[in-house]
Amino acid sequence: MVHSKAARRLWKLAAALFALLFAGFVAAQEAYPSKPITMVVPFPPGGVADIVARPAAEAMSRVLKVPVVIENRAGAGGGIGMGHVAKAKPDGYTVLLALSSISIIPEADKVTERTPMYQLNQFVPIARFTADPTVLAVRADSPWN
Repeated sequence: MVHSKAARRLWKLAAALFALLFAGFVAAQEAYPSKPITMVVPFPPGGVADIVARPAAEAMSRVLKVPVVIENRAGAGGGIGMGHVAKAKPDGYTVLLALSSISIIPEADKVTERTPMYQLNQFVPIARFTADPTVLAVRADSPWN
């Protein structure tokens, strides 16, 4: 297939413009992370979640080379902090350390007909720190099996 010089120049120009446009797009992307990360712990300082969060935040800071700041937002069985993260800007700079109550609270909201603080689909798990067993227990001499 024979192309004219003008057509070849047009293709070269289009390719060059595309390359410039793409290069500008790539250059505009900010490196992550470029600022401190907030790790929300939805329970008070000194509790199990806080004890797990602090060494995890220190390790993240070393690896990511930015501060990872713990922010305890206690209340409503963890719902206050979890609701805060659910409404935060989804830019990767606010992360949540949650316990098993993350899956219980939305269901409890449905059963009690409360306005939900958050929905599970507002979160994406990125790491598992512990195996947090949740059990229902009764006295050994109870008629329940």
